[in-house]
Amino acid sequence: MLASISTRFLLIALLMLPITLVAAKDTASENEAPLRIAVASNFAPTLKQLLARFNSNQKQFLSPILIAASSGTLFLQIEHGATFDVFLSADSERPQLLSTSGLAVSGSLQTYAFGQLALWSAKGNIDSDLLVALNNNKHRLAIANPRIAPYGKAAKQVLENLQRWDDYKDRLIQGINIGQTFQQTRSQAVNLGIVSNSQLVLNNFKGVLIPSHLHQPIKQQLVILKHSKKIAQAERFVTLLMSKQAQQFITESGYASSNEINANE
Repeated sequence: MLASISTRFLLIALLMLPITLVAAKDTASENEAPLRIAVASNFAPTLKQLLARFNSNQKQFLSPILIAASSGTLFLQIEHGATFDVFLSADSERPQLLSTSGLAVSGSLQTYAFGQLALWSAKGNIDSDLLVALNNNKHRLAIANPRIAPYGKAAKQVLENLQRWDDYKDRLIQGINIGQTFQQTRSQAVNLGIVSNSQLVLNNFKGVLIPSHLHQPIKQQLVILKHSKKIAQAERFVTLLMSKQAQQFITESGYASSNEINANE
C-alpha cells in the first residue's frame, strides 16, 4: 500500500503546489483528447524540445499536454486520482511504488534518462577541479533538499564522498527541487550550486561536470498509469521516448547515457 499523508493540511498544501502546463498546438481530432503527461520539472524543457523536433519530421503530430512539477507533487496527485496518462519521474522510487501498488500498467516501468550533476556559479568562472572549486568556496552552497529531491540526495552523496559534507552542512541553501536550486544559483543569491547538468546545457552555461561515480545513479523512470483511457497513445509516446534517436537527443541535452552509468557501476 502506498504511504498515506498523516494530516489533511499537508495533503492540501502539497496538492496546491504550483504546476506548469505546457501544451503544443493540438492537431488531433476534436474527438480525441490530448495525452496528459506528468513530468518532473527538470526534464520538462528537454521533453518539450524533443516533441518539437519529432513533430517537425512527422506528418502526424504528437501534441500532449505536459504537466510539470516536482516528482513528489505529481506522485501525490496521482495517488489521489489525478487524470494523467503517463508519469515521468526524476527518480525510480515513485514509479516503482505505483507499479507495485497496481496504479501503473504492468510492464510499463522503464528508465528514460539518467540525471547528471554539475557544479556551477553564475558569478564567473570556477576552478575546473571539482574538489579545488569546493575548497575555494567560503560562502554558501545551493543544493536540492536531500530528503525529498533525487538530485539533492545525489548532491549530498557527492559531498560525502569528497569528505566535504561536514564543511558544508551548516551553510547549505536547500531548494525544494533541482529547479529551485538552479534559480537560486542563477539569481546569484547563492555563490555556488550543485545543479542539474541539463539545466546548464539548456541555457548554454558552463559548469564543472561531476563524475557519476561520486553518487548513486539518478535513474529517472516512467510508467503508464492504469486508469488512463488512452493507453495506445501513451504506448506510442513511450516508444518515441525510448527510441535510439530520442535517447541520443536526451544524452545531448545533458543527461548521462546508460553506457556511462554501466561503466561506473
